[in-house]
Amino acid sequence: MAFVLGAHFSPMTCKVVNNTHAHADDAAYIRRAVDLSEKSAGFTSPHPNFGCVIATSTGKVAGEGYLYAQGTKPAEVLAVEACGERCRGATAYLNLEPGDCHGDHTAVSALVQAGITRAVVGIRHPLQHLRGKAVCALRSQGLQVDVLGEDLQSKVMEEARKSCLIVNAPLIHRACSRVPFSVLKYAMTLDGKIAASSGHAAWISSKMSRNRVFELRGRSDAIIVGGNTVRKDNPRLTARHGSGHMPMRIVLSQTMNLPEEANLWDVSEASTIVVTQRGARRNFQKYLASKGVEVVELDILNSRDVMEYFHDRGYLSILWECGGTLAASAISSGVIHKVFAFVAPKIIGGKNAPTPVGELGMVEMSQALDLIDVGYEQIGPDMLISGFLQPVPDLMPVIPSEDETFAIDPTVTPYESSIISFYKTWDPYGAFSNFSPHPIQMPDRDDNYVTWSSVEHYYQAQKFAGVNDPAAQDCVEKIKAMRSPEEAARVGRSMQRQHSDLVRSDWESMKIDVMYRALKCKFSIYPHLNSMLLSTAGSVLVEASPHDLFWGGGREGEGLNYLGRLLMQLRSEFLGESSTSTENTCSAL
Repeated sequence: MAFVLGAHFSPMTCKVVNNTHAHADDAAYIRRAVDLSEKSAGFTSPHPNFGCVIATSTGKVAGEGYLYAQGTKPAEVLAVEACGERCRGATAYLNLEPGDCHGDHTAVSALVQAGITRAVVGIRHPLQHLRGKAVCALRSQGLQVDVLGEDLQSKVMEEARKSCLIVNAPLIHRACSRVPFSVLKYAMTLDGKIAASSGHAAWISSKMSRNRVFELRGRSDAIIVGGNTVRKDNPRLTARHGSGHMPMRIVLSQTMNLPEEANLWDVSEASTIVVTQRGARRNFQKYLASKGVEVVELDILNSRDVMEYFHDRGYLSILWECGGTLAASAISSGVIHKVFAFVAPKIIGGKNAPTPVGELGMVEMSQALDLIDVGYEQIGPDMLISGFLQPVPDLMPVIPSEDETFAIDPTVTPYESSIISFYKTWDPYGAFSNFSPHPIQMPDRDDNYVTWSSVEHYYQAQKFAGVNDPAAQDCVEKIKAMRSPEEAARVGRSMQRQHSDLVRSDWESMKIDVMYRALKCKFSIYPHLNSMLLSTAGSVLVEASPHDLFWGGGREGEGLNYLGRLLMQLRSEFLGESSTSTENTCSAL
Protein backbone atom coordinates (compact mmCIF):
# COMPACT_ATOMS: atom_id res chain seq x y z
CA MET A 1 0.00 0.00 0.00
CA ALA A 2 1.36 3.40 -0.98
CA PHE A 3 1.22 6.41 1.29
CA VAL A 4 1.50 10.06 0.35
CA LEU A 5 3.82 11.12 3.15
CA GLY A 6 4.12 14.63 1.77
CA ALA A 7 0.37 15.34 1.82
CA HIS A 8 -0.28 18.72 3.41
CA PHE A 9 -2.68 18.81 6.33
CA SER A 10 -4.13 21.85 7.99
CA PRO A 11 -4.77 21.52 11.74
CA MET A 12 -7.80 23.74 11.19
CA THR A 13 -9.63 20.79 9.61
CA CYS A 14 -9.52 18.90 12.92
CA LYS A 15 -12.56 18.76 15.10
CA VAL A 16 -11.89 19.54 18.74
CA VAL A 17 -13.55 16.96 20.96
CA ASN A 18 -14.95 18.20 24.25
CA ASN A 19 -16.70 15.13 25.60
CA THR A 20 -15.38 14.74 29.16
CA HIS A 21 -16.20 11.02 29.39
CA ALA A 22 -14.57 10.27 26.04
CA HIS A 23 -11.51 12.25 27.11
CA ALA A 24 -11.19 10.19 30.29
CA ASP A 25 -11.32 6.93 28.33
CA ASP A 26 -8.85 8.17 25.72
CA ALA A 27 -6.48 9.35 28.45
CA ALA A 28 -6.67 6.00 30.24
CA TYR A 29 -5.78 4.08 27.08
CA ILE A 30 -2.88 6.44 26.32
CA ARG A 31 -1.51 5.93 29.83
CA ARG A 32 -1.79 2.17 29.26
CA ALA A 33 0.24 2.59 26.06
CA VAL A 34 2.83 4.51 28.08
CA ASP A 35 3.06 1.68 30.62
CA LEU A 36 3.46 -0.87 27.84
CA SER A 37 6.19 1.15 26.17
CA GLU A 38 8.44 0.75 29.21
CA LYS A 39 8.36 -3.05 29.18
CA SER A 40 11.57 -3.45 27.20
CA ALA A 41 13.59 -1.36 29.65
CA GLY A 42 16.66 -3.22 30.84
CA PHE A 43 16.83 -5.68 27.96
CA THR A 44 18.03 -3.47 25.14
CA SER A 45 19.93 -0.23 25.14
CA PRO A 46 17.59 2.76 25.40
CA HIS A 47 15.60 3.56 22.31
CA PRO A 48 12.31 5.37 21.59
CA ASN A 49 9.58 3.81 23.71
CA PHE A 50 6.53 2.83 21.67
CA GLY A 51 3.35 1.27 23.04
CA CYS A 52 0.04 0.59 21.27
CA VAL A 53 -3.39 -0.28 22.65
CA ILE A 54 -6.35 -1.13 20.39
CA ALA A 55 -9.82 -0.67 21.86
CA THR A 56 -13.11 -1.65 20.20
CA SER A 57 -16.11 0.64 19.83
CA THR A 58 -17.52 -0.88 23.02
CA GLY A 59 -14.50 0.29 24.98
CA LYS A 60 -12.83 -3.09 25.44
CA VAL A 61 -9.08 -3.62 24.91
CA ALA A 62 -8.73 -6.06 22.02
CA GLY A 63 -4.98 -6.02 21.50
CA GLU A 64 -1.80 -4.34 22.64
CA GLY A 65 1.94 -4.42 22.02
CA TYR A 66 5.20 -2.60 22.60
CA LEU A 67 8.47 -2.15 20.70
CA TYR A 68 11.04 -4.52 22.16
CA ALA A 69 13.95 -2.86 20.36
CA GLN A 70 14.84 -1.08 17.14
CA GLY A 71 14.75 -3.62 14.34
CA THR A 72 12.00 -5.78 15.91
CA LYS A 73 8.26 -5.77 15.16
CA PRO A 74 6.62 -2.38 15.77
CA ALA A 75 4.19 -2.04 18.67
CA GLU A 76 1.37 -1.36 16.22
CA VAL A 77 1.97 -4.63 14.34
CA LEU A 78 2.01 -6.66 17.56
CA ALA A 79 -1.22 -5.00 18.74
CA VAL A 80 -2.94 -5.68 15.40
CA GLU A 81 -1.83 -9.33 15.46
CA ALA A 82 -3.23 -9.72 18.98
CA CYS A 83 -6.48 -8.01 18.01
CA GLY A 84 -7.24 -9.91 14.81
CA GLU A 85 -10.62 -9.23 13.18
CA ARG A 86 -11.69 -7.07 16.10
CA CYS A 87 -9.55 -4.28 14.61
CA ARG A 88 -12.34 -3.35 12.21
CA GLY A 89 -13.73 0.00 13.32
CA ALA A 90 -11.50 0.07 16.43
CA THR A 91 -9.32 2.87 17.81
CA ALA A 92 -5.54 2.61 18.19
CA TYR A 93 -3.87 4.50 21.05
CA LEU A 94 -0.18 5.36 20.57
CA ASN A 95 1.96 7.09 23.18
CA LEU A 96 4.29 8.28 20.40
CA GLU A 97 3.79 8.89 16.69
CA PRO A 98 5.26 5.98 14.71
CA GLY A 99 8.81 6.66 13.54
CA ASP A 100 9.55 4.02 10.94
CA CYS A 101 12.94 3.78 9.30
CA HIS A 102 13.12 5.42 5.86
CA GLY A 103 10.80 3.75 3.37
CA ASP A 104 9.42 1.33 5.96
CA HIS A 105 5.78 2.13 6.68
CA THR A 106 5.07 -1.13 8.52
CA ALA A 107 3.43 0.49 11.55
CA VAL A 108 1.18 2.78 9.53
CA SER A 109 0.34 0.04 7.03
CA ALA A 110 -0.61 -2.40 9.80
CA LEU A 111 -3.18 0.01 11.25
CA VAL A 112 -4.66 0.90 7.86
CA GLN A 113 -4.91 -2.65 6.54
CA ALA A 114 -6.38 -3.92 9.81
CA GLY A 115 -9.36 -1.56 9.44
CA ILE A 116 -8.56 0.81 12.30
CA THR A 117 -10.71 3.91 11.82
CA ARG A 118 -9.25 6.23 14.48
CA ALA A 119 -5.84 6.76 16.03
CA VAL A 120 -5.08 8.78 19.17
CA VAL A 121 -1.46 9.91 19.36
CA GLY A 122 0.08 11.06 22.65
CA ILE A 123 2.84 13.22 21.13
CA ARG A 124 4.31 13.75 17.69
CA HIS A 125 7.73 12.26 17.06
CA PRO A 126 10.42 14.53 18.59
CA LEU A 127 12.86 14.05 15.71
CA GLN A 128 12.26 16.67 13.06
CA HIS A 129 12.68 14.46 10.00
CA LEU A 130 10.07 12.00 11.35
CA ARG A 131 7.70 14.48 12.94
CA GLY A 132 4.23 14.54 11.43
CA LYS A 133 4.92 11.96 8.71
CA ALA A 134 2.91 9.09 10.22
CA VAL A 135 0.12 11.47 11.27
CA CYS A 136 -0.11 12.72 7.66
CA ALA A 137 0.05 9.18 6.27
CA LEU A 138 -2.78 7.93 8.49
CA ARG A 139 -4.96 10.94 7.72
CA SER A 140 -4.32 10.57 3.99
CA GLN A 141 -5.73 7.03 4.28
CA GLY A 142 -8.95 8.28 5.83
CA LEU A 143 -8.28 7.61 9.52
CA GLN A 144 -9.35 10.14 12.12
CA VAL A 145 -6.15 11.08 13.93
CA ASP A 146 -6.36 13.01 17.21
CA VAL A 147 -3.13 14.32 18.72
CA LEU A 148 -3.15 15.19 22.40
CA GLY A 149 -2.69 18.90 22.97
CA GLU A 150 -3.72 19.71 19.41
CA ASP A 151 -7.03 17.99 18.68
CA LEU A 152 -7.84 16.85 22.23
CA GLN A 153 -7.47 19.54 24.87
CA SER A 154 -8.48 19.17 28.50
CA LYS A 155 -6.84 18.78 31.88
CA VAL A 156 -6.98 15.00 31.76
CA MET A 157 -5.50 15.04 28.26
CA GLU A 158 -2.69 17.32 29.35
CA GLU A 159 -1.83 14.89 32.18
CA ALA A 160 -1.82 11.95 29.76
CA ARG A 161 0.32 13.91 27.31
CA LYS A 162 2.77 14.70 30.07
CA SER A 163 3.24 10.99 30.77
CA CYS A 164 4.04 10.53 27.07
CA LEU A 165 6.72 13.20 27.29
CA ILE A 166 8.25 11.68 30.43
CA VAL A 167 8.46 8.12 29.10
CA ASN A 168 10.45 9.37 26.11
CA ALA A 169 12.35 12.07 28.02
CA PRO A 170 15.76 10.68 26.91
CA LEU A 171 14.95 11.00 23.21
CA ILE A 172 13.28 14.41 23.64
CA HIS A 173 16.13 15.88 25.71
CA ARG A 174 18.70 14.52 23.27
CA ALA A 175 16.84 16.01 20.31
CA CYS A 176 16.38 19.40 21.96
CA SER A 177 19.63 19.91 23.89
CA ARG A 178 22.14 17.69 22.03
CA VAL A 179 23.26 16.00 25.24
CA PRO A 180 22.08 12.63 26.62
CA PHE A 181 19.37 12.54 29.25
CA SER A 182 21.29 12.38 32.55
CA VAL A 183 20.05 11.08 35.89
CA LEU A 184 21.94 11.68 39.15
CA LYS A 185 21.42 8.84 41.60
CA TYR A 186 22.66 8.65 45.18
CA ALA A 187 21.82 7.03 48.51
CA MET A 188 22.15 9.02 51.73
CA THR A 189 21.35 8.78 55.41
CA LEU A 190 18.61 10.78 57.05
CA ASP A 191 21.19 13.42 57.99
CA GLY A 192 22.39 13.75 54.39
CA LYS A 193 25.60 11.67 54.37
CA ILE A 194 26.69 9.33 51.57
CA ALA A 195 29.46 7.75 53.66
CA ALA A 196 31.01 7.85 57.10
CA SER A 197 33.87 10.24 57.86
CA SER A 198 36.24 7.35 57.10
CA GLY A 199 34.73 7.01 53.62
CA HIS A 200 33.02 3.69 54.38
CA ALA A 201 29.67 3.53 52.55
CA ALA A 202 28.52 -0.11 52.38
CA TRP A 203 25.60 -0.20 52.80
CA ILE A 204 23.52 2.93 53.30
CA SER A 205 20.36 1.77 51.56
CA SER A 206 18.51 -1.55 51.75
CA LYS A 207 18.85 -4.50 49.38
CA MET A 208 15.48 -3.60 47.85
CA SER A 209 16.75 -0.12 47.04
CA ARG A 210 19.91 -1.56 45.53
CA ASN A 211 17.78 -3.82 43.31
CA ARG A 212 16.00 -0.70 42.09
CA VAL A 213 19.40 0.79 41.25
CA PHE A 214 20.21 -2.29 39.15
CA GLU A 215 16.97 -1.62 37.27
CA LEU A 216 17.95 2.02 36.70
CA ARG A 217 21.30 0.87 35.35
CA GLY A 218 19.62 -1.52 32.95
CA ARG A 219 17.60 1.38 31.53
CA SER A 220 20.73 3.42 30.83
CA ASP A 221 23.25 3.47 28.02
CA ALA A 222 26.05 4.16 30.47
CA ILE A 223 26.97 4.75 34.13
CA ILE A 224 29.39 7.50 35.13
CA VAL A 225 31.64 7.62 38.18
CA GLY A 226 34.67 9.70 39.10
CA GLY A 227 38.17 8.53 39.90
CA ASN A 228 37.59 8.93 43.62
CA THR A 229 34.73 6.42 43.52
CA VAL A 230 36.98 3.91 41.75
CA ARG A 231 39.75 4.38 44.33
CA LYS A 232 37.54 4.18 47.43
CA ASP A 233 34.65 1.86 46.47
CA ASN A 234 36.09 -0.31 43.66
CA PRO A 235 32.59 -0.74 42.15
CA ARG A 236 31.49 -3.17 39.44
CA LEU A 237 28.61 -1.05 38.11
CA THR A 238 26.78 -3.96 36.51
CA ALA A 239 23.03 -4.26 36.05
CA ARG A 240 23.05 -7.77 37.54
CA HIS A 241 19.79 -8.86 35.97
CA GLY A 242 21.36 -12.03 34.58
CA SER A 243 20.79 -11.21 30.91
CA GLY A 244 20.02 -8.41 28.55
CA HIS A 245 21.56 -4.98 28.16
CA MET A 246 24.69 -4.15 30.13
CA PRO A 247 25.41 -0.41 30.27
CA MET A 248 28.79 1.02 29.39
CA ARG A 249 30.85 1.94 32.48
CA ILE A 250 32.50 5.35 32.26
CA VAL A 251 35.19 6.75 34.56
CA LEU A 252 36.03 10.45 34.51
CA SER A 253 39.57 11.18 35.68
CA GLN A 254 41.47 14.36 34.88
CA THR A 255 44.88 13.10 36.05
CA MET A 256 44.46 9.33 35.53
CA ASN A 257 45.35 8.84 39.19
CA LEU A 258 43.66 5.45 39.17
CA PRO A 259 44.57 2.07 40.71
CA GLU A 260 46.21 -0.60 38.56
CA GLU A 261 43.80 -3.20 39.87
CA ALA A 262 40.07 -2.41 39.80
CA ASN A 263 36.86 -4.29 39.07
CA LEU A 264 36.10 -1.87 36.24
CA TRP A 265 39.21 -2.97 34.35
CA ASP A 266 37.65 -6.44 33.97
CA VAL A 267 35.72 -6.05 30.70
CA SER A 268 34.60 -9.67 30.34
CA GLU A 269 31.08 -8.82 31.55
CA ALA A 270 30.72 -5.16 30.61
CA SER A 271 32.84 -2.61 28.74
CA THR A 272 34.61 0.34 30.35
CA ILE A 273 35.66 3.75 29.03
CA VAL A 274 38.01 6.08 30.89
CA VAL A 275 37.71 9.73 29.84
CA THR A 276 40.66 11.92 30.72
CA GLN A 277 42.45 15.11 29.80
CA ARG A 278 44.77 15.00 26.82
CA GLY A 279 48.29 13.82 27.71
CA ALA A 280 47.51 12.45 31.19
CA ARG A 281 49.67 9.44 32.17
CA ARG A 282 50.16 8.02 28.70
CA ASN A 283 51.86 4.87 30.01
CA PHE A 284 48.89 4.13 32.24
CA GLN A 285 46.59 4.73 29.28
CA LYS A 286 48.51 2.04 27.37
CA TYR A 287 48.21 -0.27 30.36
CA LEU A 288 44.41 0.15 30.44
CA ALA A 289 44.21 -0.35 26.69
CA SER A 290 46.09 -3.64 27.07
CA LYS A 291 43.32 -4.82 29.40
CA GLY A 292 40.61 -3.91 26.90
CA VAL A 293 39.61 -0.60 28.50
CA GLU A 294 38.93 2.21 26.03
CA VAL A 295 40.60 5.53 26.84
CA VAL A 296 39.22 8.80 25.46
CA GLU A 297 41.22 12.02 25.69
CA LEU A 298 39.50 15.41 25.65
CA ASP A 299 41.27 18.77 25.50
CA ILE A 300 39.56 19.86 28.73
CA LEU A 301 37.70 17.47 30.99
CA ASN A 302 34.38 19.00 32.00
CA SER A 303 30.89 17.60 32.30
CA ARG A 304 29.43 19.51 29.34
CA ASP A 305 32.14 18.41 26.90
CA VAL A 306 31.88 14.82 28.13
CA MET A 307 28.12 14.78 27.55
CA GLU A 308 28.45 16.33 24.10
CA TYR A 309 31.00 13.64 23.24
CA PHE A 310 28.66 10.83 24.31
CA HIS A 311 25.79 12.52 22.50
CA ASP A 312 27.91 12.15 19.36
CA ARG A 313 28.35 8.47 20.19
CA GLY A 314 24.56 8.09 20.05
CA TYR A 315 23.86 7.69 23.78
CA LEU A 316 20.36 8.56 24.95
CA SER A 317 20.44 8.03 28.71
CA ILE A 318 23.25 8.19 31.28
CA LEU A 319 23.16 7.41 35.00
CA TRP A 320 25.56 9.35 37.23
CA GLU A 321 26.62 7.43 40.37
CA CYS A 322 29.42 9.75 41.32
CA GLY A 323 30.57 11.53 44.48
CA GLY A 324 29.63 15.02 45.58
CA THR A 325 32.38 16.93 43.78
CA LEU A 326 31.62 15.51 40.34
CA ALA A 327 27.86 15.73 41.00
CA ALA A 328 28.18 19.44 41.75
CA SER A 329 30.20 19.97 38.58
CA ALA A 330 27.59 18.16 36.47
CA ILE A 331 24.71 20.12 38.01
CA SER A 332 26.55 23.41 37.53
CA SER A 333 27.17 22.50 33.88
CA GLY A 334 23.44 22.00 33.37
CA VAL A 335 23.72 18.41 32.17
CA ILE A 336 21.75 16.72 34.98
CA HIS A 337 18.06 16.43 34.13
CA LYS A 338 16.65 14.21 36.88
CA VAL A 339 17.54 13.12 40.42
CA PHE A 340 16.87 9.83 42.23
CA ALA A 341 17.67 10.14 45.95
CA PHE A 342 17.37 7.05 48.15
CA VAL A 343 17.01 8.21 51.78
CA ALA A 344 17.72 5.58 54.43
CA PRO A 345 16.32 5.91 57.98
CA LYS A 346 19.83 6.09 59.46
CA ILE A 347 21.89 8.78 61.15
CA ILE A 348 25.67 8.64 61.06
CA GLY A 349 26.74 12.23 61.73
CA GLY A 350 30.29 13.44 61.17
CA LYS A 351 31.43 16.95 60.41
CA ASN A 352 33.61 15.74 57.54
CA ALA A 353 31.35 12.98 56.29
CA PRO A 354 30.72 13.49 52.55
CA THR A 355 27.39 14.71 51.19
CA PRO A 356 25.81 13.81 47.82
CA VAL A 357 26.37 17.22 46.18
CA GLY A 358 29.45 19.37 46.72
CA GLU A 359 29.85 23.14 46.50
CA LEU A 360 27.46 24.90 44.13
CA GLY A 361 28.31 28.45 45.21
CA MET A 362 24.91 29.09 46.80
CA VAL A 363 24.77 31.17 49.97
CA GLU A 364 21.02 31.71 50.45
CA MET A 365 18.15 29.24 50.57
CA SER A 366 16.38 31.25 47.86
CA GLN A 367 19.09 30.06 45.46
CA ALA A 368 18.24 26.39 46.03
CA LEU A 369 17.31 24.33 42.97
CA ASP A 370 13.72 23.10 43.13
CA LEU A 371 12.80 19.72 41.71
CA ILE A 372 9.83 19.48 39.33
CA ASP A 373 7.23 16.69 39.29
CA VAL A 374 8.49 15.30 42.57
CA GLY A 375 7.63 11.68 43.33
CA TYR A 376 7.80 9.73 46.61
CA GLU A 377 8.00 5.95 46.90
CA GLN A 378 8.73 3.77 49.89
CA ILE A 379 11.12 0.93 49.05
CA GLY A 380 11.47 -1.33 52.07
CA PRO A 381 12.70 0.89 54.91
CA ASP A 382 13.95 3.59 52.51
CA MET A 383 12.24 6.50 50.81
CA LEU A 384 12.94 7.20 47.14
CA ILE A 385 12.52 10.85 46.22
CA SER A 386 12.71 11.66 42.52
CA GLY A 387 12.16 14.73 40.42
CA PHE A 388 13.37 16.71 37.43
CA LEU A 389 15.96 19.46 37.71
CA GLN A 390 14.98 20.50 34.20
CA PRO A 391 11.49 20.08 32.74
CA VAL A 392 11.06 17.75 29.79
CA PRO A 393 11.03 20.10 26.78
CA ASP A 394 7.56 20.63 25.38
CA LEU A 395 7.21 19.90 21.69
CA MET A 396 4.57 22.58 21.16
CA PRO A 397 3.98 24.41 18.92
CA VAL A 398 3.86 21.98 16.02
CA ILE A 399 6.87 22.32 13.73
CA PRO A 400 6.03 21.10 10.20
CA SER A 401 7.89 18.04 8.99
CA GLU A 402 10.16 18.39 5.99
CA ASP A 403 7.49 16.80 3.79
CA GLU A 404 4.89 19.25 5.05
CA THR A 405 7.32 22.13 4.49
CA PHE A 406 8.00 20.96 0.95
CA ALA A 407 4.24 20.87 0.26
CA ILE A 408 4.05 24.51 1.30
CA ASP A 409 7.32 25.65 -0.31
CA PRO A 410 8.56 23.41 -3.16
CA THR A 411 11.85 25.33 -3.27
CA VAL A 412 12.92 23.66 0.00
CA THR A 413 15.24 20.72 -0.74
CA PRO A 414 15.63 18.27 2.19
CA TYR A 415 19.10 17.00 3.18
CA GLU A 416 21.02 19.36 0.88
CA SER A 417 24.59 18.59 1.86
CA SER A 418 27.87 17.42 0.35
CA ILE A 419 28.57 15.16 3.34
CA ILE A 420 25.83 12.81 4.53
CA SER A 421 26.30 11.26 7.96
CA PHE A 422 24.30 8.37 9.38
CA TYR A 423 24.43 6.46 12.65
CA LYS A 424 21.25 5.62 14.56
CA THR A 425 18.35 4.04 12.66
CA TRP A 426 16.11 6.96 13.53
CA ASP A 427 18.47 9.46 11.86
CA PRO A 428 17.41 10.91 8.47
CA TYR A 429 19.64 8.38 6.69
CA GLY A 430 19.37 5.75 9.42
CA ALA A 431 18.38 3.08 6.89
CA PHE A 432 22.07 2.96 5.88
CA SER A 433 22.86 1.56 9.35
CA ASN A 434 23.53 -2.16 9.79
CA PHE A 435 20.95 -2.01 12.58
CA SER A 436 18.05 -0.99 10.33
CA PRO A 437 15.12 -3.45 10.38
CA HIS A 438 15.68 -4.94 6.92
CA PRO A 439 16.02 -8.76 6.84
CA ILE A 440 18.35 -10.25 4.23
CA GLN A 441 18.75 -13.72 2.74
CA MET A 442 22.31 -14.96 2.36
CA PRO A 443 23.64 -18.32 1.14
CA ASP A 444 25.42 -20.58 3.59
CA ARG A 445 28.37 -22.84 2.72
CA ASP A 446 25.96 -25.38 1.16
CA ASP A 447 24.34 -22.63 -0.96
CA ASN A 448 21.13 -22.83 1.05
CA TYR A 449 19.63 -19.40 1.60
CA VAL A 450 19.23 -18.38 5.23
CA THR A 451 17.22 -15.39 6.46
CA TRP A 452 18.92 -12.96 8.85
CA SER A 453 16.98 -10.31 10.74
CA SER A 454 19.47 -7.57 9.85
CA VAL A 455 22.88 -6.99 8.30
CA GLU A 456 24.31 -6.78 11.84
CA HIS A 457 22.97 -10.25 12.71
CA TYR A 458 24.65 -11.72 9.63
CA TYR A 459 27.93 -9.86 10.10
CA GLN A 460 28.36 -10.84 13.76
CA ALA A 461 27.53 -14.49 13.08
CA GLN A 462 30.04 -14.75 10.24
CA LYS A 463 32.86 -14.30 12.75
CA PHE A 464 32.28 -17.94 13.77
CA ALA A 465 30.87 -19.42 10.54
CA GLY A 466 32.65 -22.47 9.15
CA VAL A 467 34.78 -23.10 12.23
CA ASN A 468 34.99 -26.85 12.87
CA ASP A 469 33.85 -26.69 16.48
CA PRO A 470 30.31 -27.24 17.81
CA ALA A 471 30.79 -24.30 20.16
CA ALA A 472 31.37 -22.00 17.16
CA GLN A 473 28.13 -23.18 15.56
CA ASP A 474 26.38 -22.53 18.84
CA CYS A 475 27.68 -18.95 18.65
CA VAL A 476 26.22 -18.58 15.15
CA GLU A 477 22.82 -19.88 16.25
CA LYS A 478 22.74 -17.76 19.38
CA ILE A 479 23.49 -14.59 17.42
CA LYS A 480 20.89 -15.52 14.79
CA ALA A 481 18.25 -15.97 17.49
CA MET A 482 18.75 -12.51 19.00
CA ARG A 483 15.59 -10.43 18.75
CA SER A 484 17.28 -7.14 17.93
CA PRO A 485 20.41 -6.00 16.06
CA GLU A 486 21.68 -4.37 19.26
CA GLU A 487 21.58 -7.71 21.05
CA ALA A 488 23.20 -9.50 18.10
CA ALA A 489 26.05 -6.99 18.18
CA ARG A 490 26.48 -7.29 21.93
CA VAL A 491 26.53 -11.09 21.87
CA GLY A 492 28.84 -11.27 18.85
CA ARG A 493 31.36 -8.83 20.30
CA SER A 494 31.26 -10.49 23.71
CA MET A 495 31.83 -13.96 22.26
CA GLN A 496 34.68 -12.67 20.09
CA ARG A 497 36.30 -11.13 23.16
CA GLN A 498 35.78 -14.12 25.46
CA HIS A 499 36.27 -16.96 22.95
CA SER A 500 38.81 -15.67 20.46
CA ASP A 501 39.77 -19.29 19.69
CA LEU A 502 36.35 -19.79 18.07
CA VAL A 503 36.74 -16.89 15.64
CA ARG A 504 37.53 -17.98 12.07
CA SER A 505 41.23 -17.59 11.28
CA ASP A 506 40.62 -15.48 8.16
CA TRP A 507 38.19 -13.06 9.82
CA GLU A 508 40.36 -9.94 9.70
CA SER A 509 41.04 -10.41 5.99
CA MET A 510 37.46 -11.39 5.14
CA LYS A 511 35.30 -9.06 7.26
CA ILE A 512 35.15 -6.29 4.64
CA ASP A 513 34.03 -8.77 1.99
CA VAL A 514 31.42 -10.21 4.39
CA MET A 515 30.04 -6.73 5.01
CA TYR A 516 30.08 -5.88 1.29
CA ARG A 517 28.05 -8.96 0.34
CA ALA A 518 25.49 -8.30 3.11
CA LEU A 519 25.10 -4.65 2.11
CA LYS A 520 24.78 -5.55 -1.57
CA CYS A 521 21.98 -7.94 -0.72
CA LYS A 522 20.19 -5.35 1.42
CA PHE A 523 20.35 -2.56 -1.14
CA SER A 524 19.45 -4.92 -4.00
CA ILE A 525 16.27 -6.43 -2.57
CA TYR A 526 14.73 -3.24 -1.17
CA PRO A 527 13.97 -0.84 -4.05
CA HIS A 528 13.31 2.13 -1.76
CA LEU A 529 16.71 1.68 -0.10
CA ASN A 530 18.36 1.40 -3.48
CA SER A 531 16.67 4.66 -4.56
CA MET A 532 17.71 6.33 -1.32
CA LEU A 533 21.33 5.29 -1.86
CA LEU A 534 21.32 6.49 -5.47
CA SER A 535 19.79 9.81 -4.40
CA THR A 536 23.01 10.56 -2.48
CA ALA A 537 25.11 10.60 -5.68
CA GLY A 538 27.78 13.28 -5.40
CA SER A 539 27.79 13.21 -1.59
CA VAL A 540 30.32 11.61 0.73
CA LEU A 541 28.73 9.00 3.02
CA VAL A 542 30.12 8.83 6.54
CA GLU A 543 29.18 6.35 9.24
CA ALA A 544 29.20 8.81 12.13
CA SER A 545 30.46 6.53 14.89
CA PRO A 546 32.98 8.49 16.96
CA HIS A 547 34.50 5.36 18.52
CA ASP A 548 34.52 2.69 15.79
CA LEU A 549 37.54 3.89 13.85
CA PHE A 550 37.37 1.01 11.37
CA TRP A 551 33.77 1.07 10.13
CA GLY A 552 33.10 4.66 11.27
CA GLY A 553 34.49 8.08 10.54
CA GLY A 554 35.56 8.93 14.08
CA ARG A 555 34.80 12.05 16.04
CA GLU A 556 37.18 14.28 14.09
CA GLY A 557 37.40 12.39 10.81
CA GLU A 558 40.22 10.16 12.00
CA GLY A 559 38.29 6.93 11.33
CA LEU A 560 38.68 4.73 8.24
CA ASN A 561 34.91 4.89 7.49
CA TYR A 562 34.84 1.51 5.75
CA LEU A 563 31.04 1.27 6.03
CA GLY A 564 30.66 4.60 4.26
CA ARG A 565 33.24 3.51 1.66
CA LEU A 566 31.39 0.27 0.93
CA LEU A 567 28.10 2.12 0.51
CA MET A 568 29.72 4.59 -1.89
CA GLN A 569 31.24 1.66 -3.80
CA LEU A 570 27.82 0.01 -4.08
CA ARG A 571 26.27 3.32 -5.13
CA SER A 572 28.82 3.59 -7.94
CA GLU A 573 28.13 0.01 -9.03
CA PHE A 574 24.35 0.52 -9.01
CA LEU A 575 24.68 3.78 -10.95
CA GLY A 576 26.90 2.00 -13.47
CA GLU A 577 24.35 -0.79 -13.89
CA SER A 578 21.59 1.80 -14.31
CA SER A 579 23.65 3.66 -16.92
CA THR A 580 24.41 0.43 -18.81
CA SER A 581 20.74 -0.54 -18.75
CA THR A 582 19.76 2.86 -20.17
CA GLU A 583 22.40 2.64 -22.93
CA ASN A 584 21.18 -0.83 -23.91
CA THR A 585 17.61 0.41 -24.04
CA CYS A 586 18.61 3.37 -26.19
CA SER A 587 20.56 1.07 -28.54
CA ALA A 588 17.51 -1.15 -28.93
CA LEU A 589 15.45 1.87 -29.90
